Amino acid sequence: MKYRTLGRTGLEVSVVGMGTWQFGGEWGKAFTQPEADAMLEKARAVGINLIDTAECYGDHTSEMLVGNAIQKDRGKWVVATKFGHIFHSHMNRTQDFSPDGVRKQLESSLRALKTDYIDLYQFHSGSDELFDQEPLWAMLNEQVEAGRIRHLGISIGSNENVHQTDAATAVNASAIQVIYNRLAREPEARVYPSCRRQNLGVLARVPLASGFLSGKYKPGAAFPADDVRSGRDPEQTRQRLEEVAKIRREEVPQGVEMAAWALAWCLRHPAVTCVIPGCKSVEQVASNAATADLDTVRDDHPQAAGR
Repeated sequence: MKYRTLGRTGLEVSVVGMGTWQFGGEWGKAFTQPEADAMLEKARAVGINLIDTAECYGDHTSEMLVGNAIQKDRGKWVVATKFGHIFHSHMNRTQDFSPDGVRKQLESSLRALKTDYIDLYQFHSGSDELFDQEPLWAMLNEQVEAGRIRHLGISIGSNENVHQTDAATAVNASAIQVIYNRLAREPEARVYPSCRRQNLGVLARVPLASGFLSGKYKPGAAFPADDVRSGRDPEQTRQRLEEVAKIRREEVPQGVEMAAWALAWCLRHPAVTCVIPGCKSVEQVASNAATADLDTVRDDHPQAAGR
């Protein structure tokens, strides 16, 4: 495993983290505690130390599975979670970004995670109007002062939300989370330059494009009704899978797994600190981690010219 410093936080994080939306039950499978334990034990064994979860991956369900699994060695993990959404049922949420509401969400997240601090607490895909609340950030920074939050972050809802990215330093946020993958390169234009100017850490979520870049799905693939991907436009899905097939033919080196290539592709961007793919098995945890064995030298690194 390789490690990078997460922006101004000073936290050393594995270049491959572990996304845990799947633990909330909206990706076609419900997870048991023993399954989550085994996956996180494997993650630790292969050097992964960053876990990304959220308040609304189930009703704190993902956080509870994570918290139970890591409580014996909590200090070895960098735990990132989020605030702003209330889970009601499958893909049914409401928002609450009020200072009092977020304070209550923080309490619930700390209980679910079985911890007295959160390493990275992230504004979760809210509008600019909800973001621009001075009382919210004042309350959050009080929690930082109290030691219940180590660092603040922003998980931007749009790949092109430079408003929230540019405001990160002003609200004392040290990291940005954004969708970034070979099929979604919008952050390169404005979000990533802003991150580099401010020395913000970057967590690249959905690096496998919701599984499309995993290499498992071919044109014509269908998803079960309880899988969040089943609600997408069939024609759009077909076009995306055809684009993936072309990328596999023309860009992925012979003998390299497409998923590993896709994660390494993200990590070569000079702004990206860590990718946070989801996974559904111990085997997927291990294969994601193996990405660190590929060429992940950043494109602005002196070694890059000699590739």
